[in-house]
Amino acid sequence: MEVVSSMVGEKPVVIFSKSTCCLSHSMKSLIRSFGANPTVYELDEISNGDEIENGLIQMGCQPSVPAVFIGQRLIGGSKRIMSLHVRNQLVPLLKDAKAIWI
Repeated sequence: MEVVSSMVGEKPVVIFSKSTCCLSHSMKSLIRSFGANPTVYELDEISNGDEIENGLIQMGCQPSVPAVFIGQRLIGGSKRIMSLHVRNQLVPLLKDAKAIWI
């Protein structure tokens, strides 16, 4: 979990993803559609991807990807992000994290 925390750091939006995961692709597209520029880690393309994935699972991510952090807080996976979006609560989170300005 320490590795995950250090990767999230001071970044406004971080998405842990796998390059072959369609839900991860959808979450990246949705967040970018608001003008945010998330930091994306493709776990299947980095050397310590398995270690990071285990950390995400320990944090409660089931499935492990996509895992979306906004303002250094784990928000959740695709279901949680879509739920926030449908209730018009995703944009305020992005604004509060200074990921978008308008």
